[in-house]
Amino acid sequence: MSETISTSDRSANQNSQLFEPLTAGELTLNNRLTMAALTRQRAGEDGTPTDLHRDYYSQRASAGMVVTEGVFPAYSCRAFPGQAGIANDEHAAAWEPVVKKVHEAGGTFVMQIMHGGRTSHPDLLRGAEPEAPSALATGWPARGFGGKIEAPVPREMTLDDVARVKREFLDAARRAMAAGFDGVELHGANGYLLHQFLSPVSNVRTDEYGGSPDGRARIVVELLRELAEEIGAGRVGLRISPQHNIQGALEEDDADVLATYGAVMDAARELGIAYVSMLYADVAGAGAGDAGAGAERGRGLVAQLRERFGGVFILNSGFAEVTQLDDALHIVEDDLADAVAVGRMFIANPDLVRRWRNGLELNEPDKSTFYVGGAHGYTDYPFVD
Repeated sequence: MSETISTSDRSANQNSQLFEPLTAGELTLNNRLTMAALTRQRAGEDGTPTDLHRDYYSQRASAGMVVTEGVFPAYSCRAFPGQAGIANDEHAAAWEPVVKKVHEAGGTFVMQIMHGGRTSHPDLLRGAEPEAPSALATGWPARGFGGKIEAPVPREMTLDDVARVKREFLDAARRAMAAGFDGVELHGANGYLLHQFLSPVSNVRTDEYGGSPDGRARIVVELLRELAEEIGAGRVGLRISPQHNIQGALEEDDADVLATYGAVMDAARELGIAYVSMLYADVAGAGAGDAGAGAERGRGLVAQLRERFGGVFILNSGFAEVTQLDDALHIVEDDLADAVAVGRMFIANPDLVRRWRNGLELNEPDKSTFYVGGAHGYTDYPFVD
């Protein structure tokens, strides 16, 4: 099905801190190698998870924590075709056997909840108009059911819209917990709605949800507080990607970034949420001595936000480049973070923890199967055995 690539003898890494357990709030991680949320587009138009989702996630249950793909909390939030949902009780019921199988395999399972905001299109929203902090288009194409299409200018959200969206997130979290998930991860990254609020380029509001770093951070802070009240702070995680500069959510002023995300970290610390997971693509490298200016800048931001939060911090260094074992070891053993989030290597290697721990041969990810639907490239990657 896929080619394999060798890795050097890593038997000495069996005792690495990367493979030690970790407690994050109410979540127990068997190791510090977590599976990042990954867009795979395997659901139908109604967003109901299937047996494919059950098999895919349970195959990867040996990860310290498995995070679902970004799941939409309402049909007005969908970001791409094939996205799974948690928008109603039927969705929740369909997730139950998925959760059960992951738990039977020994996994800790968290649902990532996301709103596409201005990255969406009426084709995905059953005719509804995309909404965003401000009436500004991304400048990027949207992905509709028929392929790539021009993204429209979104409707600027009213205060009533903000309140409704927060209710939709809370309802989704309630359904996720009823389905048996161990926790939820709030998606504030990658240019989607909450990231659109955080960015001074995509958010030019002048009310309490814009106009300053604290204002732009407000919706994320409020959602964290309300989620903590709803399901318990120890079961809430947060995903961020400051200065990712994707889908038009630009963050180019270092001081503004630190002020904005610092406000979020201060709230997360006060609430005592389970963890913060951060994407910063330049930070790992081969080691501190080999770091370029971008990596040093990234490490500085990571260190400052990690200190502001003070809790379990998960770092994802792979976007343009695939995270490899050396990157993961460097992140944890050199104390850049408490754990590492890995994406594409988990797609190709459901038993990645075992392979990396024991220096075993690796499957190579097949990019042509990432977003096409079906079992091929989803549930048919071979295990070592």
